[in-house]
Amino acid sequence: MKTLSLTFKGSLGKTHVLKLNYAKDGLDKDTMLKQMKAIAASNAFSKDGENIYATPVSAKYIKTTEEIIVSKEDTKQLKPAA
Repeated sequence: MKTLSLTFKGSLGKTHVLKLNYAKDGLDKDTMLKQMKAIAASNAFSKDGENIYATPVSAKYIKTTEEIIVSKEDTKQLKPAA
């Protein structure tokens, strides 16, 4: 699964990350800069008096993989504990 991770500086100087699980794949730099600037300009996200997405810093895709250790089929064979 890929996650789009957007990093911003808040109005108080703290770093904040917005993670989007179902973002379009293959977005380019210009598109991301435009959209991050729009998020920052919206002033729609605040917490404890801080605009948490005030200044765009970076954007990246993060790819995660799963490694199944125990499957549903494995657990069906187990008897409930008494």
